[in-house]
Amino acid sequence: MPGTSMYRRHFILTLAALLAVAAASQGQQPSAPHIAYVFPAGGRQGASFQVEVGGQYLGNVTNVYVSGQGVEAAVVEYVKPLTQQQVAQLREQLKELRDKRDAAQKAKNGGAPGTGQTRPAWTVADMRMAADIREKLAQFQKRSANPVMGEIATVKITISSNAEPGERELRLGTPMALSQPLVFCVGQLSEFNKPAPPADSGPQNGNAQRAVAPVESRIALPCAVNGQILPGGVDRYRFEGRKGQRLVIAAMARELMPYLADAVPGWFQAVLSLYDSQGHEVAYADHYRFHPDPVLFYEVPKDGEYVLQIRDSIYRGRDDFVYRITAGELPFLTGIFPLGGPAGAQTTVTLSGWNLPADTLTEDETGSAPGIYPICARTEKYVSNHLPFAVDTLPECLSQQPNDSRATAQPLTLPIIVNGHIDKPGRWNVFRFEGRAGDQIVAETIARRLDSPLDSVLKLTDAAGQQLAFNDDFEDKGAGLQTQYADSYLPFTLPSSGSYYLFVGDAQHQGGPEYAYRLRLSAPRPDFALRVVPSSLVVRGGMGVPFTVYALRRDGFSNEITLALKDAPAGFSLSGGTVSANENQVRLTLVAPALSGKQVFNLGLEGHARIQEHEVVRPGIPAQDMMQAFAYWHLVPSKQLEVSVLDRPQFRHSLYILDPTPVKIPAGGTAQVRVKTPGGAFTNNFQLELSEPPDGISIASFSQADTATAIVLRSDAAKIKPGVKGNLIVNIIAARPQAASAAGKPRANQPRAALGALPAIPFEIVAPEPE
Repeated sequence: MPGTSMYRRHFILTLAALLAVAAASQGQQPSAPHIAYVFPAGGRQGASFQVEVGGQYLGNVTNVYVSGQGVEAAVVEYVKPLTQQQVAQLREQLKELRDKRDAAQKAKNGGAPGTGQTRPAWTVADMRMAADIREKLAQFQKRSANPVMGEIATVKITISSNAEPGERELRLGTPMALSQPLVFCVGQLSEFNKPAPPADSGPQNGNAQRAVAPVESRIALPCAVNGQILPGGVDRYRFEGRKGQRLVIAAMARELMPYLADAVPGWFQAVLSLYDSQGHEVAYADHYRFHPDPVLFYEVPKDGEYVLQIRDSIYRGRDDFVYRITAGELPFLTGIFPLGGPAGAQTTVTLSGWNLPADTLTEDETGSAPGIYPICARTEKYVSNHLPFAVDTLPECLSQQPNDSRATAQPLTLPIIVNGHIDKPGRWNVFRFEGRAGDQIVAETIARRLDSPLDSVLKLTDAAGQQLAFNDDFEDKGAGLQTQYADSYLPFTLPSSGSYYLFVGDAQHQGGPEYAYRLRLSAPRPDFALRVVPSSLVVRGGMGVPFTVYALRRDGFSNEITLALKDAPAGFSLSGGTVSANENQVRLTLVAPALSGKQVFNLGLEGHARIQEHEVVRPGIPAQDMMQAFAYWHLVPSKQLEVSVLDRPQFRHSLYILDPTPVKIPAGGTAQVRVKTPGGAFTNNFQLELSEPPDGISIASFSQADTATAIVLRSDAAKIKPGVKGNLIVNIIAARPQAASAAGKPRANQPRAALGALPAIPFEIVAPEPE
């Protein structure tokens, strides 16, 4: 065949590159870069400054990616961590230099005349060397003994003057990998960074278990304050307050790092205290409503100096206990009402809070699809915090008082969304509706998910007052930042025709104007949401990379969901992109095109399904699967799905499946599937391994004919039964010769480099053919 020899030469060169990268990945870059913290965690519009990024596997970091527009970032420096022996040598050198300096100073002041000894000279070179050693020791002092945050990369950030304020995502990239994202803030205020401790302070062991003395600095309001808390650390900031100032002091700590896998509680629990000039505590906060991050509200009674203090609630601390405080007469929304409005219409929203420019605003949703959108208040200078605002297509109404008993129950016609609030502690809101025997209804409160402090409960009774159903908390996997699920969900089939009463209350018997809710009362509305994990992917051109999509099913939705890329550049494709009926997740692959030069793409994914004879499309929300306090897992939403496509190594053409799918594997038997692969001895130079397969499925063999690899799959009838469906992920492993030990035997547990994955192979276990 014309060109075959050229193609094979290309394949051999590509294989050599693959093996070289495999060796590099084993020896130099064992894992993707992991970010433990960013300090400072933000900066001001129009500023250029440096930040410290602590983490692991940062030695090969070459790029920095910040989501959104108006922020540029570049790696400035990576300093390899010092060893304890190197630190001891540096301290000895520093001592010798100090002795030399003291001797030179003594000689300059007269010294001991007549000794006949040469007077030591303290030179500019000595001074520079001492400064350099102190800087190296200071960096060592800041490094943690925990390897997850023991390395530091310095990054230069430049923020344009018109960059939109708010939270962004920062990622680090190496030539072969991409880190997970961390929060980085674009602010509008003057920035103040807590000064670094002296190089010779604290225990000389270079770990994060050192205790530190309280640190006090002077600041001028309004400003943003950035700092880190070490074990036992207490940071204090002194400022001038003026009588009548309505101060809002808001801390970001848990918001910067939602979950810590190896700490209890699973985040930095910041505590704020405010003291007057006599040292009396005048305000205190260790949380804000149900948010772990505290907010202080204080109206200054008289001119004078005040001190703001921050610490951890139980005096823990380490390098990733990073905080960011905004302080001043700043706008802050404490609540809105209603919590949402109808799609295709304008809604007048009442605002409550501090330093707001107006009491209401008009939320225009004439072109908005159903969903949740951020809402904020804007003054001439500043933008407030954001609160969520829900948009839906159902009819809406307001809760009408009095409706706190069955006798005064508010009549409703279904379907309906009621916007109300539990205005007094211990009060119920009661609603009456008519139903027929066999009707399926769903009552759902959306309050905590819309930033309301309400911990709702729902109670359904019949006309005689007999309780039929009750619900307190309902777990919503889509609310990844919440650890207490406080909204209620109550599905029910009506037993007879007649009147029914629905009670809405607070589980803690609390209440007030801020205890708002949206109550949906309707027939079931089957639907789904999607989470795409992880939110950072790296794939070699021409190969695939596995990832997971979680389907969050609602109101009994059980249909199949077809996944697809949205507006992706040419050459990208999904394999295995189906969430089977009644399944809640699927592991699939993204196949990337062969490119010249490494490129990073912001990709979108969506799910298509049939719901009640209608085709619906739902976006795939990128997310990180994060552990909290050693045990709990949360799907934390990200802003972008970042995909880094590597230019080398690559196959000339993308891999793809040649046979129809799903592959039908008989229980207890085998089935073959062919995958388009490069020509040449592909199977002699690579091994294929199943990644996290279902128990009972294995690769019996694989072989190559021309440019296709045939894979024989086997199922064990004792372990897996007919009807099981899913995807098989097959990793491509470099077939490297095993190194021998001194005894001449192969070494055990040698590193194995997964170079990529074949396209996901959909399969189904079927009954064996009758003999």
